[in-house]
Amino acid sequence: MENFRFYAPTEVIFGKDAESKTGEAAARFGKKALLVYGKNSVVKSGLLGRVEKSLEEAGVAWKEFGGAQPNPTVAHAEEGVKEALAFGADLIVGVGGGSAIDTAKAIAHGTANPETGLWEIWTKKVPLTHSLPVGAVLTMPAAGSEMSDSAVLTNEQTGKKSGLGTDFNRCRFAVLNPELGMTVPKYQLAAGVTDIMMHTMERYFIPDSDCDLTDEIAEGLLRAVIKNGAVVMEDPRDYHAMGELFWASSLSHNSLTECGHGKDFSVHKFGHALSARYGVTHGASLSAVWGAWAEELYMECLPRFAKFARKVWSVTEPDDKKAAKEGIKKTVAFFHSIGMPINLKELNIPINEQDIEALSMDATMQDTVKLSRIRPLDAAAVRAIYQKAF
Repeated sequence: MENFRFYAPTEVIFGKDAESKTGEAAARFGKKALLVYGKNSVVKSGLLGRVEKSLEEAGVAWKEFGGAQPNPTVAHAEEGVKEALAFGADLIVGVGGGSAIDTAKAIAHGTANPETGLWEIWTKKVPLTHSLPVGAVLTMPAAGSEMSDSAVLTNEQTGKKSGLGTDFNRCRFAVLNPELGMTVPKYQLAAGVTDIMMHTMERYFIPDSDCDLTDEIAEGLLRAVIKNGAVVMEDPRDYHAMGELFWASSLSHNSLTECGHGKDFSVHKFGHALSARYGVTHGASLSAVWGAWAEELYMECLPRFAKFARKVWSVTEPDDKKAAKEGIKKTVAFFHSIGMPINLKELNIPINEQDIEALSMDATMQDTVKLSRIRPLDAAAVRAIYQKAF
């Protein structure tokens, strides 16, 4: 077991009508909150109004900032920084899914550091040493941003998409009401289920890992997501199943399942390159390449893939290689069963050999960074996996 530091300071407020407690939670961290959200669905549903009422009752002033995009952009976040500074915000609250929450995190960093461009922070040219507190009111289970140390932005000028990991990204509070996920379109729910699984799996396939407890947590989380994800795809109004997914979303990306062996987010790098160039839904970008990635690398991480197959998918095959292949097959079949693409063709985007070359360079930062702890993947190896996924 490797040395590790686990830090999860987020207060989770879970349950029906949990949004009514937003003000009580927010008042501990600020008096003027910028409310960051995406489309008008949170307005039409009445959620934003309920959050605002809760803030008012707690003595917290608020200002709305809408328009958060599925792949949050630097330009939009910087507009939010201007709004926050003009309002005098001392707290940023994301109301929505991962995109709204990631945007809220970016605005918090930019508002606390108005002299620094957000992309300078994201590319770590300027160290982030302080920020504003962030809260979250979650509307769908997916990105796990409500408890994670991560946030992702796309630079529209360069076409690059990048994640920033820092303790300043940890939300001070997260409001989780499973009822809010019941009206989310099924495709988005399926993409969310995929993202939850991938956040866990990207921390599971680590060579030579020997963390029994961490593995048991990850395997149980994956089994719960597979079971309840299938239920929600049939009946999104099943409160129990939706609640399981909301909680799994938070636990999958709060660093718990990497304790003792770290993580390997190489598939996310493949996906980020696709999303940055084509605007692909994040979960779909992951399911489209995971099978090819796994087929390429499983023999070099065979004990982990075999264990995954047996513990998550109940594969009984005694031979490790056959068991691992069966586990990969079942995972890909599950993605397909919930309507997720399992190759690049199913993304329905115009892509050719030159595009694959460009994607491989994007994923590896112009061949300066190697991906994967299983085997270091340079741009040529990444290109081969994209081609296999085609």
